[in-house]
Amino acid sequence: MGTTRLRRPPAPTDAERARSLTVRGGGAAALVGTGSPVAHPRTHHVHADGSAILLLADDEPVLARLGGRRPGDEPELAVMLELADTAPVDLREPVRGLLWITGHITPVEPERARRIAVGLVEHHPHPALLELGHGAVMVRLTPGSAVLSDAEGTAALTPVDLAAARPDPFCRYEHQWLGHLERAHPEVFTALSRHLPPALRDLGDVRVRPLGVDRCGLRLRVETADRDHDVRLAWEQPIDTVEQLRTQFQRMVGCPVRRP
Repeated sequence: MGTTRLRRPPAPTDAERARSLTVRGGGAAALVGTGSPVAHPRTHHVHADGSAILLLADDEPVLARLGGRRPGDEPELAVMLELADTAPVDLREPVRGLLWITGHITPVEPERARRIAVGLVEHHPHPALLELGHGAVMVRLTPGSAVLSDAEGTAALTPVDLAAARPDPFCRYEHQWLGHLERAHPEVFTALSRHLPPALRDLGDVRVRPLGVDRCGLRLRVETADRDHDVRLAWEQPIDTVEQLRTQFQRMVGCPVRRP
């Protein structure tokens, strides 16, 4: 996949992009411990500082590595949690970003785990939470560092960096809005092709797809027969509200669009 960059438009900071990824849920999650097979949490929730609550099936080999440790014991099992950020539509290369959080995991005492699960059900419901104590256990990831890699670049982050950053104001519903636009109004992406760099416009047979939207602009995936190119189109100025998003998008497209 190629990334086309001429003059680099403004973009959210590295920490903001990482926080937005965690708020969206980081669709695919994998937990890797040294000497253990990859584990796939039944569900997960990442807090602002990168700490995470993970629900693991009882038979995950990584749990055996915890051995006889109990809540409160000194943590010794180093792991890396990988979160994959996927595009809002079906693309040839759907992963648009990865966040790796490195730290250590410890078991969560059963009574406290139940209280945490109740809190998550109220604000971040997931059916797998019903498996707690019935084939699944809860562990906590304490972060030491994080690395973000996406089309904007690669960056090393600390828990302090993550905790201080605010997620993008549109990160929670960009998938729904952009997915709807491509399904119901594909003509808007044809209209956006006039904003592409000349080198891409001259390729002829290209397809413009939605990749992401944030306070600084719109991200597009330009598909050709054999390559993909990621392009960022900047708003006139950073925005914060849905109304501002609608206005900026309408100006860029040149025609009215449905409210996100």
